[in-house]
Amino acid sequence: MNTAHQTVAEVLDTLRFKRPLILSLTNDVVRNITANMLLSVGAVPVMLSHQEEINDLLRSCANGMLINVGTLSEQQAQTMFAAVEEAQRCAVPWVLDPVAVGLLNYRTRVCSELLQSRPAMIRGNASEIIALAGLEGERCRGVESMAESVAAISAARELAHKTGAAVLVTGETDFATDGTVTYACRNGAEIMTRVTGVGCAMGALAAACLAAATTPLQAAIATATILGVAGERAAAKAPYPGSFAVQLLDELAAITPDIVAKSANITRIS
Repeated sequence: MNTAHQTVAEVLDTLRFKRPLILSLTNDVVRNITANMLLSVGAVPVMLSHQEEINDLLRSCANGMLINVGTLSEQQAQTMFAAVEEAQRCAVPWVLDPVAVGLLNYRTRVCSELLQSRPAMIRGNASEIIALAGLEGERCRGVESMAESVAAISAARELAHKTGAAVLVTGETDFATDGTVTYACRNGAEIMTRVTGVGCAMGALAAACLAAATTPLQAAIATATILGVAGERAAAKAPYPGSFAVQLLDELAAITPDIVAKSANITRIS
């Protein structure tokens, strides 16, 4: 067993032990699967929208936070700005999921501003990461990327250098980088792209892994691998989207550190 495989197993083991409380400021479409995915893996989900309550939670018991701009409104954007500032003051690590950045100008501006509050991790598809890095590239189509994840490796490294965050580029192969070291994570199943909310819920899983890992890069690798292995196991039992969505939650609940370590397909590429 190599070091990366062992680290992922340890992150899952710690996550299950700590049961981190994860605050998700996420889009309206994916709240249910996000909460269920966190519960299945062993974390505690909280969904809030009132600023005073968000601040209270960040100051008292939150272990991580997700900011997902999938159904962004002006009021929600202001809530997110205030939340990330409070998270920064309270040393609560947070994940930015820049849904459809590069396609729509308002959310692109909002996410560029959110970067100033230093997320611990940024998770997005290739088009979103390229756009957030300020580079020219393929545009996204809604929440789907029109570029392969490998095309965003350079942008991910640049974005990591610029922000200090770990960057997780998702696709057929997921790439995790801190700007210096980059890993390819090759677990997963194509059917995961045909169930609404799996990618967005992955951002919440990333926040849970941040609460259990030693570094954001370790958390990024663990996020891709844990979800990827669970997705492979679910797809083998449930080959159609409806049954797969339920089976994925079951596999996340059943997965063990030993299963993850044995099934992980992780390669350091730089």
